[in-house]
Amino acid sequence: MKATVEQLAGLSLFAELRPQDLETLQPHTQIRTYRKEEILIHEGDLIPEKLHVLFKGVLQVVKSSATGKETILRRLRAGDIFAAPALFGDALAPATVLAIEDCQVLTIDRADLLRAIQEAPELALSILVVFNQRLQQLHKMVHGLVSERAVVRLAQLIQYSALQHGTKVTEAGEQLQIKLPYYQMARSIGITYEECARLMKGLHAVVAYQRGGKIVILDPEELTAIAEGQKEI
Repeated sequence: MKATVEQLAGLSLFAELRPQDLETLQPHTQIRTYRKEEILIHEGDLIPEKLHVLFKGVLQVVKSSATGKETILRRLRAGDIFAAPALFGDALAPATVLAIEDCQVLTIDRADLLRAIQEAPELALSILVVFNQRLQQLHKMVHGLVSERAVVRLAQLIQYSALQHGTKVTEAGEQLQIKLPYYQMARSIGITYEECARLMKGLHAVVAYQRGGKIVILDPEELTAIAEGQKEI
């Protein structure tokens, strides 16, 4: 199934393109459906030379260590690019990508994408902006794992999730649009489930946690102070 011009225009990656550029790109698109818990890409797999964009649903990117320990690198929402090495010649998957719920993924062959960039150079800029944001977040994550205390990393993860996925205002505070259960947070910042639960209890005046991973930011200023290492708990 191919994407429509209207569907392409609804993705942030293509939002700045002119209608005629979208019409040129549209015939080269493909949308594929994946079921919940289906693995799209295994770590170490050869990735097809295509642009991969999550069109609908939620994907999770997981990295395995030599000892078999898995770390959740990030969760993807509609509009996010993944499997980026396929666009730069190194087509081996650096991590596993699996569907958290039923998903649709849009792909465009690398050769077709390059031709589209020649006609609409602003598309290349949009892609570079996305990659730059990801590199900055990866740098911050790696730096945090090496040098920051666990509670700082936890606060940074909650802030990043709020920024990436958005929040909605409730009577209690800002509720994250994405759920972050203990196991996911623990695996994302390199601590145990038990330590994560203990730290979240220590943050009870700043962040409210409900069963299933629903998180409400009660005090954004305090959370920022903790994330910047300026406050102890």
